[in-house]
Amino acid sequence: MTKSYITSPIYYVNDIPHIGHAYTTIVCDMLKKYRQIRGQEVFLLTGTDEHGQKIEQSAKAHNQSPQAYADSISAHFRTLWEEFGIDFDYFIRTTDSAHCQSAQAAFKKMFQKGDIYKGMYEGWYCISCESHFTKHQVVEQKCPDCGKITTTIKEESYFFALSKYQDALLQWYEQCPDVIAPRHKRNEVIRFVESGLVDLSITRTGFSWGVPLPEGIENADNEGSEGAPKHILYVWLDALMSYLSAIGYEGALRMDLWQDTTHIVGKDILRFHAVYWPAFLMSLELPLPRKIYAHGWWTRDGVKMSKSIGNVVNPKEVAQSYGIEAFRYFLLREVPFGQDGDFSQRALIERINSDLSNDIGNLLNRLIGMAQKYFDCKLSSTQIEQFYPQEVAKIAPILERFESAMSDMQPHTALEELWGLLRLGNGAISTYEPWKMMKQAQSEQTLALLMLVGNVLLKTALCLYPIMPKTAIAIAAALGSSIDTQSFSRYVSQNALLQFATLTPTAPLFPRIESPLMPEPSLDSKDSKESSAPKAHTSAPTSPQTSTPKAQNTQSSSESNSTPELVELVGIEDFKKLDLRVGVVLECERVPKSEKLLRFLIDLGESKPRQILSGIAKYYEPSELVGRQVCVVANLKPAKLMGLVSEGMILSAHDDEGLSLLSVPKKAGSKIS
Repeated sequence: MTKSYITSPIYYVNDIPHIGHAYTTIVCDMLKKYRQIRGQEVFLLTGTDEHGQKIEQSAKAHNQSPQAYADSISAHFRTLWEEFGIDFDYFIRTTDSAHCQSAQAAFKKMFQKGDIYKGMYEGWYCISCESHFTKHQVVEQKCPDCGKITTTIKEESYFFALSKYQDALLQWYEQCPDVIAPRHKRNEVIRFVESGLVDLSITRTGFSWGVPLPEGIENADNEGSEGAPKHILYVWLDALMSYLSAIGYEGALRMDLWQDTTHIVGKDILRFHAVYWPAFLMSLELPLPRKIYAHGWWTRDGVKMSKSIGNVVNPKEVAQSYGIEAFRYFLLREVPFGQDGDFSQRALIERINSDLSNDIGNLLNRLIGMAQKYFDCKLSSTQIEQFYPQEVAKIAPILERFESAMSDMQPHTALEELWGLLRLGNGAISTYEPWKMMKQAQSEQTLALLMLVGNVLLKTALCLYPIMPKTAIAIAAALGSSIDTQSFSRYVSQNALLQFATLTPTAPLFPRIESPLMPEPSLDSKDSKESSAPKAHTSAPTSPQTSTPKAQNTQSSSESNSTPELVELVGIEDFKKLDLRVGVVLECERVPKSEKLLRFLIDLGESKPRQILSGIAKYYEPSELVGRQVCVVANLKPAKLMGLVSEGMILSAHDDEGLSLLSVPKKAGSKIS
């Protein structure tokens, strides 16, 4: 049996879990369950990162010791994952003594190898991100990652010789082109490394809450006031070592797991995992990760989440209101992995009522109702292919596309394919009308039809298990079947047909929801307006932010903040003249000598990409837009701007609070109507 190792980030205990933490951890759990049902042995790690200056300060603000404060916040994470049914194998804490010893052992090995040396650090430091920045990276004292004010520090530090590994890292990216996904994130990492790596400060002084240097590392020079350690390990070296310490770095490292490691992280910490971490591993002479997946950020109703606004999504509240199964489905279905997503109760309710209640819940209820009415819940047929060859022929390609999408870490696409299977089942009932067949004494055809629907539901349940495990188990149980590796292999991988089933009546899986079950945040404050405007260092909202946005021609560099006005009405024939399509951004860069224009290379599903210019440079950084799905007017006459030809228009919503690109999570070239 093959083995693999999956890790979530080691979450920082500066606050209780939010939707971003939940999304990452649910993705990890989904991947573990998918690999398990396909026959792999999987070890899933999660945990909490509990050291650093920010924790020391937060503990003081709460009149607690750092350890007591870390204990309380860490407990929130572990309890929530247990309530969510996250199947983790180990929950690590960086305050665990075994982990501290592993971090010290790694530091000592790199030091003895000559990859760590002592020097003087002077520059900008963000306490919130626990990150150092050069003077070229900081503008107006603001952190380039989170936007908070940084501080200048000058202190003695131990440095890791990161620059030594620049060529080796670039060679690794070239030899393993799929190790970082999505691909546009890989390109960002490569550009960062190619710009030149500088040696990394990996210790701090001035506070004591952290892992001290190991014994024997200049002991005489490593003691501060009152015997406290002068140097402590930089929080990122400390936290990253959790991935090794959890599987026995100080002892017998489980190489059977480490040889197939997958890290799942948010895009804001990709640099640490795709640059610093593999360099540390090279220094430690250990194999590098097999996969590093980076996902996007979440907004709420198109607005960046902020505690000051009061619109942070509490995953526990959502799960208690709508159920963890529906929450899992929404997160994994709503947004393509790697892109930013938007949470709204309206969208969640729509998914529950349409996808879950109508498409899957109603199909199961209809099957059970007819099976009970006509056949006393006992179904049997060996003639499914004989009576319904066209429907049966469509099943295998759907399952193949589902497995391909899951293997490519695109659960939203996998679920789109899976819902095609449900449409096949619902469509078969509507087309053949079994109630009429029974009146015409066609019981054999009816039995075969109901067994066809039963197969659709069983195959759906087996595929749905990694995403909605309890729902999948309930569907399989209603069909008299089970969710296990053998069933997945038989009915999904081999696409065999179930021929016998005894059904059990069950309560509706997803009752319809008529109104929101959680209070909506109030966004009338000044803070909300300031926070909702897209900025270069934040995730861009995926939907318009106010009730009165207007579509903007972003091909033009002119903009207006005026209130939208009524314009001349057009007929449907005029509207049909527009060719609106989904485009995927392949490249994006600033236009030289222009403060407003960005140059895009966009895939519209044509033989070659389109070049489109858009006057949104003050709202977005080019690197944020690579990989985004945008709405394009494809039949706009070409225009020339700054000497460059623009072959279309990218649509956006714009008002006095900012600008947001319109986005549709469909493949390149999809028609918008």
